[in-house]
Amino acid sequence: MSTTEPAHPVLSLRGVAFERAGRSILRSVDWEVGEGQRWVVLGPNGCGKTTLARIATMWEHPSGGEIELLGERLGNTDVRSLRRRVSLVSAAMADMVRPALTALEVVVCARFAALEPWWHSYSDADMERAAAMLADQGLADFSGRAFGTLSSGERQRVLLARAVMSRPEFLVLDEPSAGLDLAGREQLLERLDVLASDPGAAPTVLVTHHVEEIPPSYTHVLALREGRTLASGPLDDTLSDELLSACFGLSVRLDRHDSPSGVRYSARQDR
Repeated sequence: MSTTEPAHPVLSLRGVAFERAGRSILRSVDWEVGEGQRWVVLGPNGCGKTTLARIATMWEHPSGGEIELLGERLGNTDVRSLRRRVSLVSAAMADMVRPALTALEVVVCARFAALEPWWHSYSDADMERAAAMLADQGLADFSGRAFGTLSSGERQRVLLARAVMSRPEFLVLDEPSAGLDLAGREQLLERLDVLASDPGAAPTVLVTHHVEEIPPSYTHVLALREGRTLASGPLDDTLSDELLSACFGLSVRLDRHDSPSGVRYSARQDR
């Protein structure tokens, strides 16, 4: 997958800052995401990753700076319409879904960015696509299962199916592996890797604080600390012992491991 920087980025942030209750959360962040790119936003808890994800999908407005998303500039566009062209997935979203809804209902509701199926009418084609999205996540037999009866990992895969149901032009995943056990995490990462390997898939951003959660097909990394950019660029050239040490505030050893699908990472304190 090409890592060439595009002339017209899908997302462009210039000098973006964010403050809440007098506290500076993001400080003059510059960032561009282009077509075909798969980004990891990496950093410790409290560094501004989730705020950045919400700003990048226009669910949060910055205190300063400029944002362009899908060719539209914040301040000159209807963000409600623009949000329908992007998908934001987070572990917290599972708490917003009514547990009695079936997995198929949770997914098909994304057709209209809704959380309940009775608000809109759905065609046979909509239902077929929702079922296909579940099958892509290895959940073909889960269509009729109540969302509340699924494991945490299965719920996150349902939400990932929901995220791609509406054919988004930009996809942001905010710590989707949070709270998952090892098996659930690896199953989810496998699905993320398959999705990212599809050349027709939307540009994707994965927010995490664990290098172990970086799928092999991801191409770029943005590292944050205390709301500031430490580094930004192609993953192979940018991710290093020195960057992780600066990012997390201790001496860190980065290890690379070959897997059937590509390079996986792990990190440990370098004593």
